[in-house]
Amino acid sequence: MMTGDLKETRTDSVIRAIKGRIGSRALVEGDRLPSIRSLASTLGVSPSTVVSAYDLMAAEGLIKARPGSGFYVSGQALPPLTLTQASTPQARAIDPFWVSRLSLDAEPDMPKPGCGWLPADWMPNDAMRRALRHAARSGDELLSFYGSTKGSVTLRRLLLARLAEEGLEAEPDNLMLTNTGTQALDLVCRFLLRPGDVVVVDDPCYFNFQAMLKVHQVRLVSVPYTPSGPDTAAFEALLAAERPKLYLTNTGLHNPTGATPSPQSLHRLLSSAARHDLTIVEDDIFADFEPEPSSRLATFDGLQRVIRIGSFSKTLSASVRCGYIAAKSNWIEGLVDLQVATNFGGPSPLAAELLSEILSGGSYRKHMEDLRRKLARARRDVTERLSRLDIEPWIQPRGGFYLWCRLPGNLDSGRVAQAALAEGLVLAPGNVFSSAQTATNFMRFNVGFMMDQTIYDRLSKAMAAA
Repeated sequence: MMTGDLKETRTDSVIRAIKGRIGSRALVEGDRLPSIRSLASTLGVSPSTVVSAYDLMAAEGLIKARPGSGFYVSGQALPPLTLTQASTPQARAIDPFWVSRLSLDAEPDMPKPGCGWLPADWMPNDAMRRALRHAARSGDELLSFYGSTKGSVTLRRLLLARLAEEGLEAEPDNLMLTNTGTQALDLVCRFLLRPGDVVVVDDPCYFNFQAMLKVHQVRLVSVPYTPSGPDTAAFEALLAAERPKLYLTNTGLHNPTGATPSPQSLHRLLSSAARHDLTIVEDDIFADFEPEPSSRLATFDGLQRVIRIGSFSKTLSASVRCGYIAAKSNWIEGLVDLQVATNFGGPSPLAAELLSEILSGGSYRKHMEDLRRKLARARRDVTERLSRLDIEPWIQPRGGFYLWCRLPGNLDSGRVAQAALAEGLVLAPGNVFSSAQTATNFMRFNVGFMMDQTIYDRLSKAMAAA
């Protein structure tokens, strides 16, 4: 009797361990479970105990046996995604949500070198006020009606002209507007992915890519990022081994590194994608910060297996938001249906009208020229000030407002970021950008929020405390 009870208890412990991995998304639908012998060795139980656990879970439909191959996670095993319980910033785990929530909820006067936007007084607020006055004189429909399914015709024409300038020939049926760039990515994920699918991201990559993909219950694998783009040999090997469904990346002014992929790297990426039937999502939100346009995947590919997404939240306004998706026409039709289902129409007509008004005049080009000059000076100034703290940039970016920096010695950037909260400073530690947790010694700095010397004094104290 005792033997039977003990065996049952050990079997339950194995089941709890497996369910724990599934609940944390360490294992997702379609993943192969460890072999019976390896799991028995890991958990310190007999192989027969693991067999019993696997059999019970298979009977519940939580896993599936494939003869000659092993056991695999089924869709029924995945519990609903649970949201993190409310807690103080100091108590929360440092993950992509940590940086986002701190940056968004910080007091207006709290310095935010870790945030992903520019200071309000760097933005074209006078142009926005003029556009608001123009919109106020428009018809009642602009203020009252839903947006059309693909969004404002005027704004779409302006975007098509901008795409043509870079050599991407697209038709109206290749383009739709969305509420935001983030919603554009969400729609693409809904359209192309299913729980358990494999998605490739850069290491490091924009932290909200990881947060978004976690919501979609997919499995992330990462490719090392170099100053000339993703490591193409590692990318090819990853595609052969993992058979991913999607690759998500920035091209011009990569976030967080600021790097610009070489044309050779982009051609190799596209060749690998074609061999392995991979779709690529190219987030081009930082395009207008480049001093001269660099090569783009979508331009080389012609929207065959590349989807372009973008928005103007970094250059015009994070308050008046509108994104877009450029893709092949039959995919746009499916994405439009998804937008209708989830948003009942395209983006706000008022937001689209405001952006159209600014983009159609000469003020936007002048604003970006001024902003690029201002950012070039800021990057030089911030690099010099950081060097006094022995903090060095990984590369010097061609443009934009990010510096991806290595901290001195063996400093853990997560500990520095936690200590910085006590100094009233929001930072972005390296590992929130790395799904493989390879960036412990790195930090992303936003130069737009680092013009005051007190920032460096507080950073120095946080480094000493860490």
